[in-house]
Amino acid sequence: MVKIGVIGYGYWGPNLVRNFADCEGAKVVAISDLRAERRALAARQCPGASVMDSAAALIADASVDAVVVATPITSHYELVKAALQAGKHVLVEKPLAHSVEHAKSLVDEALRANVVLMVDHTFVYTSAVRKVKAILEGGELGRVYYFDSVRVNLGLVQSDSNVLWDLAPHDFSIMDYWLDKRPAAVSAYGSSHVNGMEDIAYVTLLFQDNTIAHVHVNWLAPAKIRRILVGGSRKMVVYDDMEASEKVKVYDKGVTVGAAPDPYQMRVGYRVGDMFAPNLETTEALRVECQHFIQCVTGGERPLTDGEAGLRVVELLEAAGRSLRMGGVPQPL
Repeated sequence: MVKIGVIGYGYWGPNLVRNFADCEGAKVVAISDLRAERRALAARQCPGASVMDSAAALIADASVDAVVVATPITSHYELVKAALQAGKHVLVEKPLAHSVEHAKSLVDEALRANVVLMVDHTFVYTSAVRKVKAILEGGELGRVYYFDSVRVNLGLVQSDSNVLWDLAPHDFSIMDYWLDKRPAAVSAYGSSHVNGMEDIAYVTLLFQDNTIAHVHVNWLAPAKIRRILVGGSRKMVVYDDMEASEKVKVYDKGVTVGAAPDPYQMRVGYRVGDMFAPNLETTEALRVECQHFIQCVTGGERPLTDGEAGLRVVELLEAAGRSLRMGGVPQPL
């Protein structure tokens, strides 16, 4: 039985507690939060757990095997570092840390302590994202031409980070999982209209093999859109997280180029075939992720979104942030 301590009982913490409580082989034994009203809520919702106001006390608790960090980004490094140095396994909300330097330090600390470090990139554990991964691995799309994502909604405007650090980790982690290759350069443009931090951002990522990726994130949109398009030489796929039933659609569409009598012209054809929507599992992604964390702790498995994966996302975020401050100047990776 893996005994879990959760630091942070704000927006995401209760979801983590609920899912770990339902996981086979796990038990939530401690919860900490700085706010009295959130501690009171935790005590009502999880009466079997010790509720405290000190993260340090939770980390020092000998009964806690693994620490789950669900706090603002700026606190991740110190909390995760302390937990790792105490010999605890750690699951931390995305992103892993607020700088590449800190993220690398945490990866190294986990290796030294020989414990699991896993990042809560929840979308990677959705059945839709895993289905697209299987389609890509099967070669059904052919050579990937582009990855194009839109993640926009009204809010939630953050006080400690801009829209890039808040929303783009979702798309960067999905792209990292799907494409299994690193961009060569990144450029980003953005603007601020509310609190001095960028609330709209457009990120372009270039790969050595001519693949291109684009990520659009926005806190000021009138509608909630979570859509990713991946185009290949054979087929194309659309992943729309807002779709109720057919979240993944595979299109047998594309462009073909043939020889033409005139060498200065091309014979271009357009292939328009069927659309296929694969069947998807309905298990909650966070439940899958929490169970995976427990399996990694007990069975020695390497997490799908381990510290290295979290580090790669932070590297993209930091480089995009530099480009943002420089007015879109491409940054090598």
